[in-house]
Amino acid sequence: MTTQRSTRDSEQRDPEKRGHPPGLGRVGTRALEIAENVVYTGIAIFLVATALLLLGVAAKTSWGLVGDFSTTPVLEVLDVLLLVFIVVELLFAVRTTVERRELVAEPFLLVGIIASIKEIVVLSVEAAGVIGKGAEFDDRITEIAVLGVLVLLLGSTAWALRVKEREPDEGS
Repeated sequence: MTTQRSTRDSEQRDPEKRGHPPGLGRVGTRALEIAENVVYTGIAIFLVATALLLLGVAAKTSWGLVGDFSTTPVLEVLDVLLLVFIVVELLFAVRTTVERRELVAEPFLLVGIIASIKEIVVLSVEAAGVIGKGAEFDDRITEIAVLGVLVLLLGSTAWALRVKEREPDEGS
């Protein structure tokens, strides 16, 4: 008897176990699900278009490498390609969110890591150009250090999430 009552109580508190609300609530919930899918689809379409546009920019910039052997076009291509990685990871995050019907943190952590590494690469090349210029060089090095710490924090957070996912549920 106690087990049945505790099962009923947990079902009433957990929205997943309650089922769909009756009548108008069910229609409203369904309408919101459809609206949510439309918004996610729109986001995905824009991300795909952005990634394709960025690939075009990368191709155009790569063509500039033919006549210019300086680091500037190489840095620009690398910058754009890393931006493509960020957009593709965001697209993966949207797809994962739609498939699982929950917000998953790991893809967003990866986007943060990639974005930080992208900035570290750009700042490193800029710092090489301002060696010996005092405050400018120090500013670049400080930014690189802060971004490096951010990469470590985001990476350790992603690792902790993976470890947590492998553990059995506490309620089981």
